[in-house]
Amino acid sequence: MVLRIYNTRTRTIEEFKPERGNRVYMFVCGPTVYDHSHIGHARTYLAYDIIARYLRAKGYSLFYLMNITDVEDKIINRANEAGQDPIKMADSFTKEFMRDMEALGITSVNLYAKASEHIPEIIAQISTLIEKGFAYEVEGNVYYDVAKFPDYGQLSRQKLDELGTHRIDPDARKRSVVDFALWKAQKPGEPFWESPWGKGRPGWHIEDTAITTNYFGPTYDIHGGGLDLIFPHHEAEIAQAEAATGVKPLVRFWVHGGLLMIRGERMGHSLGNFITIAELLQKHDPEALRLYYGMRHYRTPLNFDEENIAQAEDVLDKLRSIYNEFSALLDSKSLQPEGPESEEIEKLTRKAIMDFDDAMDDDFNTPRALAALISYSRAVEPYAARALNRASVERVLHTFNYFGSVFGILNPSMPQRTDVIGNLLRIILGMRDEARKRGDWGTADRLRQEIIAAGVGLEDTPSGSRWYLASSNAKQST
Repeated sequence: MVLRIYNTRTRTIEEFKPERGNRVYMFVCGPTVYDHSHIGHARTYLAYDIIARYLRAKGYSLFYLMNITDVEDKIINRANEAGQDPIKMADSFTKEFMRDMEALGITSVNLYAKASEHIPEIIAQISTLIEKGFAYEVEGNVYYDVAKFPDYGQLSRQKLDELGTHRIDPDARKRSVVDFALWKAQKPGEPFWESPWGKGRPGWHIEDTAITTNYFGPTYDIHGGGLDLIFPHHEAEIAQAEAATGVKPLVRFWVHGGLLMIRGERMGHSLGNFITIAELLQKHDPEALRLYYGMRHYRTPLNFDEENIAQAEDVLDKLRSIYNEFSALLDSKSLQPEGPESEEIEKLTRKAIMDFDDAMDDDFNTPRALAALISYSRAVEPYAARALNRASVERVLHTFNYFGSVFGILNPSMPQRTDVIGNLLRIILGMRDEARKRGDWGTADRLRQEIIAAGVGLEDTPSGSRWYLASSNAKQST
């Protein structure tokens, strides 16, 4: 199957072919660490985590790079307001961000590159731009001369005389109002590094291109980030890198994600309407959040809705229940060496994988892929109560593991954890069954309530009791 990706640069869906054989280089703009990470960030980074997981599942050798902006005006301003050292504050929020990524199961990033650890590369790129006539110095500040780069505006499809000045550095000494800072002279009390232009610090845009050209070279495959970064940030990246290296294009596929909305507005620190990742994880299973975000295509806006997260938790609980049921069959003595269901399961499995891959190949269409996963779980569920052979059970579990590895759910380590839990539960459920047989409904109900209170879902079916690890706020039945 052929992978097709929507390219913001061309505004079309194009067949994806890496620049260097099977090797894929992907960069995603990371956080500016001046505040707690919020669930809008989670949507962005989970989307690219799923993209990265699928690229690897297709057999690509992926190098996934994300920067950490730990030197920037917002950090300095927030630190000054709080009476803190900006470097220490940035480091604290960076560590919190990494904890949030780990809690969300975002494990696909190969390297997190801090701006503060790449100052030599930044200075070198600025020096190149000055030497080539694309940048100029004004009293210790260095600005990019936008007029010298005719392609400026190509990504956002704006003409130079139509460009706004949103987030562009105000300075009457600049040649043009749209020129942006590459290096900022130190102000009293600010952190600084030595440079050919005096003490100072890098501008926001130059951090990313100095990092990517250092690790990827002049051209790479995929650049990700939110739609709000197209201008001026990504526009500036193109201008800097292509002018410095003389190679076009900087990026072959610009892949932008839709924003998370809350009450009709974009969620963001500047608006003060954000919910932190840590706050949401106190109430919801991280795998349910992954499903919730995957229910919408990564390019579409998403309105935050607690009810939809609850629906995602119900879906997750059902998937876990079916997965655990088939896992338990591997230890069952009822497995047959052969079975008439083998051909049926193989047919269902092949179709499900084809539907799933076809959806993901269509610009990473996670809603369709998730529908394929849910349909498959419903189709194979009745077979768990039949006398299956081991090969069929393993085939189903392998397929669930494949789907789960792309979405980041049904964690592969879960069967290891549930082995012990399962053995204990089988003992407890056996005690409950004995109580029910002798009519001791009080004991049976008490055991059920204690199992549920421990965070384990319980479902009585005609073929016996079914258990599963419940989500943190899953609705429990008695």
